[in-house]
Amino acid sequence: MLSSSDFSALWLTLELASVTTAILLVIGTPLAWWLTRTRWRFKFVVEALVALPLVLPPTVLGFYLLITLSPNGVIGGALNALGLPALSFTFAGLVVGSVIYSLPFVVQPLQQAFTHIGARPLEVAATLGATPLDTFFTVVLPLARRGYITGAVLGFAHTLGEFGVVLMIGGNIPGKTQLASMAIYDHVEAVEYTQAHWLSACLLILSLVLLIGVYALNRRFDVVRAR
Repeated sequence: MLSSSDFSALWLTLELASVTTAILLVIGTPLAWWLTRTRWRFKFVVEALVALPLVLPPTVLGFYLLITLSPNGVIGGALNALGLPALSFTFAGLVVGSVIYSLPFVVQPLQQAFTHIGARPLEVAATLGATPLDTFFTVVLPLARRGYITGAVLGFAHTLGEFGVVLMIGGNIPGKTQLASMAIYDHVEAVEYTQAHWLSACLLILSLVLLIGVYALNRRFDVVRAR
C-alpha cells in the first residue's frame, strides 16, 4: 500500500497539476487568441517557442530553468536583489517549470478551437453592437469550450507525469518538492516494486480517467452539434 511519503508526493503532484493548469488557462487564453488573430508575419517564431517543449529533452529545459532560477541566475539573482528567495528547489519553481513545460498542451488546443470558430460569429456580434470584450466572453468562450476542456485535461495530465524538468528544478526533496514520478523512481532504485506498482497505478488510473472524460465530452459535443 501507499506510505505516508507516497501520499505526500501524490498530493503535491495533484496540487502542482491544479495550480499549473489554472495558470496555463489564464496565460494561454490571450496567447492562443493572439496567435489566432494576428497577421504578424513572424508569428511562426512565437508558435515555435510555444511548441519547443514538445521536442526539447526535459532535462535540457530543466537544466536551463535551474540555472535561470538559481540565486546566481537572471531571475534568481533579480529576486535576491529584491530580498526575495530564489525559486530553485521550491514549489514555486516547480510551478514555473511546469507552466513552461506544459504550455503547448494548453495553447495549441485553444488555438485550434479559436481558429475553428472563424470570423463570421465575430462579425455578427460586431454588427449587433457588441464590444470586442463582450464578443470574446459571450461568443468565443462558449464556442471554444471544447478546446478549453481538452487543453485543461491535457495540461493537467501532462503535469502529472513530469519527471526530468521538475527533478532538475526541485531536487526531489521529500515533503517539499518530491512528486509522484520521483517517488516511483526512488522505489524502483530501492527495489521496492510493490510500492512503485501502487503509486504508478494511481497515476495510470487518474490519467486514463481524465482522457476518457475528454473523449466522452468531445463525443457528446459532436452528437449535440449533429442534431
